[in-house]
Amino acid sequence: MKNPLKNLFVLAAILFFSFRALATDIKDWNFLVFLNGINSLDSYGQLNINQMEQIGSNDKMNIIVQWGSLARPGVQRLLIKKDHDSSEVTSPVVQEMGAVDMGDWHQLVDFATWAQNQYPAKHTFIVVWNHGNGWHRPNLVIKDISFDDRTGNSIKTEELGQAMQEIASQLGHKVDIYASDACLMGMVEVADQMKASVNYFIGSQDLEPGAGWPYNTFLQKWQSQPSATPLEISKILSSEYMTAYTGGLYGHDAATMSVFDLNFMDDYHQAIKNFTTEMVQMSSAKKTAVVKALQESKYFAMTDYRDMMDFTNKLMALSLIKKSGEDLRAAHNKLVIANDQNQDNMTHGLSIWLPSSLSEYERYSERYENLEFNQKTQWKSFLGQLY
Repeated sequence: MKNPLKNLFVLAAILFFSFRALATDIKDWNFLVFLNGINSLDSYGQLNINQMEQIGSNDKMNIIVQWGSLARPGVQRLLIKKDHDSSEVTSPVVQEMGAVDMGDWHQLVDFATWAQNQYPAKHTFIVVWNHGNGWHRPNLVIKDISFDDRTGNSIKTEELGQAMQEIASQLGHKVDIYASDACLMGMVEVADQMKASVNYFIGSQDLEPGAGWPYNTFLQKWQSQPSATPLEISKILSSEYMTAYTGGLYGHDAATMSVFDLNFMDDYHQAIKNFTTEMVQMSSAKKTAVVKALQESKYFAMTDYRDMMDFTNKLMALSLIKKSGEDLRAAHNKLVIANDQNQDNMTHGLSIWLPSSLSEYERYSERYENLEFNQKTQWKSFLGQLY
């Protein structure tokens, strides 16, 4: 006759060791790179993956890439393994995707969800690698980030925020870090779309040189500090990027990179509202001076992407504002927790839509209406009153 207590003991032991084994498979981090090379940046994709392979995944971190390339029709998912071959990508292909539209935000959600299911981790760092245009392109065709030249599609700013929301829902917590390895994405309008679903946001105010991030030096520095917090990791990336373009890996080139703590975005909203309230009450003569200060403020690639604190500082220097400017500066310093740049003292880490003429304003104002930042601050209304 079988002993039921013995059977229960055996079952309990099996369950215990099964759960223990599962627990040990959960790593600290998933570093996920949505690498869309189906465009003119394709050759840099292989360069960056080879840099990742100089470091490779380890017992604390999975480095996982969804790689689209003009060199082949299908998209692949790679688990990055360390190698010593700087010319070829040797990491195992863990999934062949076939033809996938890398300009479809649903694919970004699917990638992050699949990665967490296949390679569970406590924390998630998501990178979108591609061309970037901030929250709009300099024409009426909407191409914000992740251009797929085969399909003609790209991910809109609004869709990027929706993707992070769905990923956070699947994870059961906020995405720890989101970053764009792309041009012009260090904008408050882009970051605000993901405020509710991401803790730390990383982006460049200016154009990025073609080689993008120095993945090897960044990952090496990160892995040398295995207990680094999401905040510390974000700052490591920003610092290593700047070092790469200030005599480091990539020589000398103009560069910017900043980190936002999105948990302070509500404070920034309030400071912006106070700022605009004071501004709209000005006389016509003062508003003319405000527009002149705006037109002289630091801009990046497009004349309607300007450094918000440079604009604010110019207004304060002219005594056009005082208290609201001081409050905005304080809110900026809580939101922008890293500002690495090798340009000038007019670059403070956060760009905002500041059209320098009525025609620029009218060109994009309809789309701007529904962005989260405008919904919270009515920034568009303020700009309309300036002109």
